[in-house]
Amino acid sequence: MMFILRCDGDAPQFADLQVKAARQTPSIVQNSAAKTDYFCVGETETMEALRAQGWNVVELSDGWYADDAGGGIGISGHGRYWEVRDTPLTVKEAVGPADAPATAAADCDQVNVRKAIFGV
Repeated sequence: MMFILRCDGDAPQFADLQVKAARQTPSIVQNSAAKTDYFCVGETETMEALRAQGWNVVELSDGWYADDAGGGIGISGHGRYWEVRDTPLTVKEAVGPADAPATAAADCDQVNVRKAIFGV
């Protein structure tokens, strides 16, 4: 599951936490000055443990979260499925449904276009 850790400094170092991207916290967020959003992957238990330790954990809704370099994070399935993108059209890393295999056009009439073109 992907979520945001909103911090004043560096992201915490936990064995079961992976930081996939970072950006400056958008100015529309209250008290955002000098804060960084870290897009992290971890289990629900990790999120709960971070909250219990006082970290600001933000659960992600489906949508697009731009980074500071022209790319961003695409979220679906309420954080279960995600894509880290270098640009809006270039997938750097992704996690999606495991039961959606790519199919060739000769196999059937339906093709998973995203999987067939981008391999994710």
